[in-house]
Amino acid sequence: MLAADKLQLQSSLKQQATALKEKEFNLHHNNFMTVGTQAAVLAGLDVTMFIEFQPPPNSEWSIILLPRILKFAYYVCITSAFCSNILVVAQTTILSVLGASLALRGPDGSMMTATDRLYHERAIVFRNFGYGLVLTLASVVLCVWLHLHWEASLVCCLISLCTLHNMRSTYYRIVKKFDFDEAMTVDLSDFFHFTSPAAIQGVPMRRILEEGARGLGIHVARGGDKSSFDTDEEEAFVRGRQVSPNGNHLNGVERFMTV
Repeated sequence: MLAADKLQLQSSLKQQATALKEKEFNLHHNNFMTVGTQAAVLAGLDVTMFIEFQPPPNSEWSIILLPRILKFAYYVCITSAFCSNILVVAQTTILSVLGASLALRGPDGSMMTATDRLYHERAIVFRNFGYGLVLTLASVVLCVWLHLHWEASLVCCLISLCTLHNMRSTYYRIVKKFDFDEAMTVDLSDFFHFTSPAAIQGVPMRRILEEGARGLGIHVARGGDKSSFDTDEEEAFVRGRQVSPNGNHLNGVERFMTV
């Protein structure tokens, strides 16, 4: 009865701990969906900037080598930005699908495993998203020099650089405000290390027999690999089977009949 109550209590605690862990899982899942959506929007912008932008011919420049260098840098930046954003979209989609599948359909403790793996992958996803955002702004800086006169290009370039600097300082300022020690986070892993019902071990039969033999006044020896009883007759008697004079074993009913 106590063992059943213990198992019921452990199952209830694990169910409540899983519900708490599900909240953290939903947090990471929603964050990935938000980042993936923004990366898809930026990828569409990058494709538009790559296809629709038509730089002026090199003959309009007094220095022929300068527009070629600017075009090379521009298309490298815009292509890298597009690839980074598409990579973020692919990563967030795969993590969301496989993470939810593991959390719901996996073995015991899969909710905690899926949540922890999502948390470990978020740094890579956020870094790739940052690369795509910075490369998109760098493409804008190069684009204004290719498309506008030098006065307008200088002003637009300064605005883009100020935006990039402001975005960087804002990131560090916000991260510093919401930063916390990871060692102080709530850990629910201890709720998932209970002994499962299949792993509960009962009392060994030999121990029960030894306790019964002591109650009958039979000497029980301790230690060694052999039997704890002095003779085979004593062990058979305690087990409910008595050895007959002809070597056959009698059960409890036959034993009383012989008496």
